[in-house]
Amino acid sequence: MGQLLQQINTSYFWDVDPEKMDEQSSKRLIIERIFFLGSLHEISLITDFYGRDEIIKTLKGLAYLDPKTLNFISIIYGIPKSRIRCYKRRQSMPKFWD
Repeated sequence: MGQLLQQINTSYFWDVDPEKMDEQSSKRLIIERIFFLGSLHEISLITDFYGRDEIIKTLKGLAYLDPKTLNFISIIYGIPKSRIRCYKRRQSMPKFWD
């Protein structure tokens, strides 16, 4: 397990073996889970490790973000929601029950 994974709560990765994870090859999974489930301290740790630009690039490419996380990312990083993939995808899917 790498140095970053030793500093974050590995219970976020219940479906994989954290001992076999690599910080570079599992970057998308780590960033996604920390933003969904992690603390502000853990978000700071991964931002220091991967860099702000890489975090933003990864988050903008995710197919799904819950509304709370989407708003958080949009506000914290100053990214318009319309530039985030999951928001564009959600807007293109009509809700027939609304």
